[in-house]
Amino acid sequence: MSFSLELTDEQSELRDKTHQFARDVIRPVAAEYDQAQEFPWPVLEEAARHGLYGWELYAQLSVDPTGLSLPILMEELFWGCAGIGLSIVMPALALAAIRQAATDEQLIRWAPECFGTPGDIKLAALAVTEPSGGSDIRAIQTRARRDGDDWVIDGHKVFIGNGGIADVHVVVATVDPEAGHRGQGVFIVPKGTSGLSMLRKLDKLGCRASHTGEIVLEDCRVPADQLLGGWERLQERIAKGREAEQGRKPLTPEQESGAASAVQRRSSAALGAFERTRPMVAAQAIGIARAAIEFARDYAAHREAFGQAIIENQGVAFPLADLAAELDAARLLTWRAAWMAAQRKPFENAEGSMSKLKASELAVRASEQAIQTMGGWGYIKDFPVEKWYRDAKLYTIFEGTSEIQRLVIGRALRAQASADPLDQRMLSPR
Repeated sequence: MSFSLELTDEQSELRDKTHQFARDVIRPVAAEYDQAQEFPWPVLEEAARHGLYGWELYAQLSVDPTGLSLPILMEELFWGCAGIGLSIVMPALALAAIRQAATDEQLIRWAPECFGTPGDIKLAALAVTEPSGGSDIRAIQTRARRDGDDWVIDGHKVFIGNGGIADVHVVVATVDPEAGHRGQGVFIVPKGTSGLSMLRKLDKLGCRASHTGEIVLEDCRVPADQLLGGWERLQERIAKGREAEQGRKPLTPEQESGAASAVQRRSSAALGAFERTRPMVAAQAIGIARAAIEFARDYAAHREAFGQAIIENQGVAFPLADLAAELDAARLLTWRAAWMAAQRKPFENAEGSMSKLKASELAVRASEQAIQTMGGWGYIKDFPVEKWYRDAKLYTIFEGTSEIQRLVIGRALRAQASADPLDQRMLSPR
């Protein structure tokens, strides 16, 4: 399918419907939930009634061959409020992990439990990150061992959206350390399972309407059928992982240059899953950036100083003009990466990381410029721009920091240089 910027009727309807919900339901209560750090249960109920909170929505949007429906949804929700937006979309992360790892029977069993239904709202959490691991998925220390017909899990997870309050926890744990990341299993741990406990709810700088928890699993026992994909499939992955790990031998200096492309291929495979989710995070950051730019624009157009609207001052207009151009550029990068993911095209040039890097850093700059445009009024809580500034900072950190994105992009550049080097005469001084 060719790439097009023209939205379908269904995509336009989704954009308009979600924008109206963000404007009429999310924005009026955003400051209240941010200040109280309370979970927005009534907003989730409304979202479910409007068809914006449910596994069926993501099942429908995920098969869009253009890939644009999900980023459109994300941008509009997060234009409303990033904290409430995270509360609405957080179960989708767990659902995506289930969909990737589960059998068809397990998907049918657990997908509805991630969201519930109007009047019976449920939550889901994806528990991957650990206190010492960060973005290194190979460093997961949580362990799972077989005990009869059960699995017993022990570990410590942090920065978990809905962690400790979710009805369904999707937990990544290491079964065989010698198999590398292929030795990891994905387990369903329902709320109330003995041995699962919330250590604390994290007190955050921004996105305070969403719940982020630190959880502990101690002798946490789950039935065998809650290992997603089943034991036989995991055994096959472990066997391949052990073979791959045993095949890693130190390279001689003569071999290193020739191995560069192979190293890049391994890195791309390990980071491929993250590359495909990053456009969705980028779209969330674009929502924040757009909200800040629009607010600063309207304020500058109506605020007068020295007898004229301040937007007529180049010191105000030029930074906003730059941000407007960067907003469109970030959206184009995000839509390209989302289309590539839907078409299963390889991210050979780190296109997913490019979208996330550009959008997240734009969100910080845009919200900071909105504060600067408003002066002292932007620094106090009478207006939402200080909140957007606090919310935006998260996006340069989670789902891979800006440094991680630059590392991935740099590796892609290195691979390009190895595959298609310039004529060496051009690189030599004359």
